[in-house]
Amino acid sequence: MCVLAFAWHQHVRYPLILVGNRDEFHRRPAAPAGWWDDAPDILAGRDLQAGGTWMGFSRSGRFAVVTNFREPPDPQPESRSRGQLVSDFLGSRRPPRSWQDTVEADAYGAFNLIFGDPSDIRYMTNRGPPGGPLPPGVYGLSNHLLNTSWPKVTRTREGLRACIGEQAPDVEALFSILLDEEMVPDDRLPDTGVPREWERLLSPVFIRSPIYGTRSATVMMLSMDGQAFLEERTFDGNGRPAGSVSFTFGMDRSEDSPT
Repeated sequence: MCVLAFAWHQHVRYPLILVGNRDEFHRRPAAPAGWWDDAPDILAGRDLQAGGTWMGFSRSGRFAVVTNFREPPDPQPESRSRGQLVSDFLGSRRPPRSWQDTVEADAYGAFNLIFGDPSDIRYMTNRGPPGGPLPPGVYGLSNHLLNTSWPKVTRTREGLRACIGEQAPDVEALFSILLDEEMVPDDRLPDTGVPREWERLLSPVFIRSPIYGTRSATVMMLSMDGQAFLEERTFDGNGRPAGSVSFTFGMDRSEDSPT
């Protein structure tokens, strides 16, 4: 997952509205979003190489999204997959704050994590202040700290803000935010330590490349009446639509634990 935006308590009926793209090498195997056979309370896509996931829901309405933090490669590869953070949280019954206290953040590669439940949303990273609960607002995240003003982050965040009104969010309008292929001029590119040609390639919200690109676009929402919605659209190596799945389910709050 390489760019996302989310609105927390900005809509009268939907406390959470989240849109995000997962960008990855096309050779890395992955399964589309679905209920997991070995963890039936988790609804998410799956990284078939490391076994974790980049974003998802649980039946109780817990949600989580992870991005990596762009920096020079670490000669000592991380011992744990970042995707395990998402699946671990979704499968836990600890409240978000309690679960965060158990995470050994330095055991993972550089990451950003958005996670929470209908009452508490949090940001966590191991490349800056550890983070904590987030107040109501509209946020953007890519491969640097939360709300870093990269052009793609700003475009995604402002696109989401424009979609928030009194009516139910328009799912097609939300997906249109994620399909934005506008390139960023060289004088506005961030300098993250990768070659200039890679900065150009990575600059749009939707990345189209036969080697590395946007593999999936996802919209997630929680409603005040206890409904959760997730729709994921996948793309092939040419950036063409390759599939779509959609889920709506009632949250089972009986899974929550007070400890």
